[in-house]
Amino acid sequence: MSDGTLKPTEVHIQAESLTRFAPVLGEARWSALQAHGEQARARMAGRTFWNVNSTARGGGVAEMLPRLLAYARGAGVDARWLVLEGTPDFFHVTKRLHHALHGSRGDGSALGGSERALYDEVLRDNAEELLVLVRPGDVVLLHDPQTAGLAPALAAVGALVVWRCHVGCDTPNAEVERAWEFLAPGLAAARLTVFSRAAYVPPQCADRAIIIQPSIDIFAVKNQPMAPEISRAILAHTGLLLSEPDAPEPLFTRADGVPARVSRRADIVGLGAASAPDTPLVVQVSRWDPLKDPAGVLRGFARLARDHPGLRADLVLAGPSVASVADDPEAATTLNGVIKVWREQTHALRQRVHLVCLPMADREENAAIVNALQRHATVVVQKSLQEGFGLTVTEAMWKSRPVVASAVGGIQDQVVSGVNGLLVSVPGDVAEFADAVRSLLEDPVLAERLGAQAHQDALAHFTGARHLTAFVHLLEALDARTVTR
Repeated sequence: MSDGTLKPTEVHIQAESLTRFAPVLGEARWSALQAHGEQARARMAGRTFWNVNSTARGGGVAEMLPRLLAYARGAGVDARWLVLEGTPDFFHVTKRLHHALHGSRGDGSALGGSERALYDEVLRDNAEELLVLVRPGDVVLLHDPQTAGLAPALAAVGALVVWRCHVGCDTPNAEVERAWEFLAPGLAAARLTVFSRAAYVPPQCADRAIIIQPSIDIFAVKNQPMAPEISRAILAHTGLLLSEPDAPEPLFTRADGVPARVSRRADIVGLGAASAPDTPLVVQVSRWDPLKDPAGVLRGFARLARDHPGLRADLVLAGPSVASVADDPEAATTLNGVIKVWREQTHALRQRVHLVCLPMADREENAAIVNALQRHATVVVQKSLQEGFGLTVTEAMWKSRPVVASAVGGIQDQVVSGVNGLLVSVPGDVAEFADAVRSLLEDPVLAERLGAQAHQDALAHFTGARHLTAFVHLLEALDARTVTR
């Protein structure tokens, strides 16, 4: 239980000018973005745009917020980011809610009266500090189940509260309904709700829901251009590739333009040497979450290696250091489960599979390592069992990497199978997954064609410029709803 001292922490956001989009958008889209920036500044004059979530690092929300808010500040909006403070028991409850919203039982634990009391107590403590900061008329965007219970207290002081859900399930079941019942008291106070797909919207939010797909920042450290030799140097330094003679320094450019060196190594479970620089890599980057199905990826790769013994490739399953993400109590258990599956494989296969925990102490260093890994990958996979929206899929698409992903959730809005990637129709079918990966490893022309189209589609649909435009439409809808209330 809380001791009454929990309070949110503010994450500093440096303003970033929108002008960097001008060279990549084209004249018409750049002019539209400028106009939307002016509209946002005018609508938010004298008000603050607060964003509240549960972690500053790890996961898609923590990936998106820094850059989106930086551009909002660059457009003249007072955009700020707060991370609520929770307890291990609180995050256990919210992880259970996370699974339930995906239609999964997770660990099967209860969502009853004691869980409700714990959830409310933690958020009540955080709300006390929020109410000191938030003024009437401010816009507060709450992210995911961890924050929904803050809405009533904020609305009571005149804030315009929006709740955004980044997860969901295409076919709601009893677990999904249980989660919505738990969250209902908080959501009743939200003027608008935001979802990634229309299928995720519950009946109680249908009259106040807006669809906004997540995006990546193409200028962020994770997505900045990187020469192949630099990618290899970074991966060699972190322990993922064998070193090359006369390799350059493992350097990257920070968001403020200052050069930096990757200095930390990854924690790797493997057998024998790292992969050779010319060995094709099949890569999945994700949180250590059972819904990302890292164990299924390993089993699918084992199937591929067994059925096609002459096919040359290694597998990298990469995720954050399990001690680094405060709101994900399942990470260590999931990783241990993957290690167990790895140990069950033959000696020869274990030599080709690398389980990687990436350093998280420096967010931009971590981003540079992920950038290098995705760019060096021959095939990027995202074999999720459920997925609200696959940011790692968009990241790979932006880097012109061929993608194999499950046909679930928001991934279906990102990948058109055979056009800009390949979809696995049954997420649990390791044979279908293995065949899709094999087709890209064996056909580099196909892989290159899919990757090239993926880059164009990422630029057109999934960048921060499009997301900022959607934010302006959200403000318009929020103000219109405020007038009519």
